[in-house]
Amino acid sequence: QVQLVESGGGLVQPGGSLRLSCAASGSIFTIYNMGWYRQAPGKSREVVATITRAGSTNYADSVKGRFTISRDNAKNTVYLRMNSLKPEDTAVYYCNADITAPTLSNYWGQGTQVTVSS
Repeated sequence: QVQLVESGGGLVQPGGSLRLSCAASGSIFTIYNMGWYRQAPGKSREVVATITRAGSTNYADSVKGRFTISRDNAKNTVYLRMNSLKPEDTAVYYCNADITAPTLSNYWGQGTQVTVSS
């Protein structure tokens, strides 16, 4: 049984920063691509950033230059550092990963709320 558990969400003022973490646990063999997605009220879920096992990254245009995705393979953890937050970044943020345990499957975390408001 594999679980992804996010943490680090909360309420922050515009221009502020947050760091999200997502730790994978269970009978894990290998974690391949990991990523962060978000879903705002009334909108579809969208990709925010992804990172390969080797560390190659991709970002949505809306967060480039403000957000940084990273991972610690030894800890089975992915991070999302969010700077210069805007009200439009308000959403539930979800962690996603491709994991062999032992067969390859795609997993989602339960989500963590990020609210940017003064």
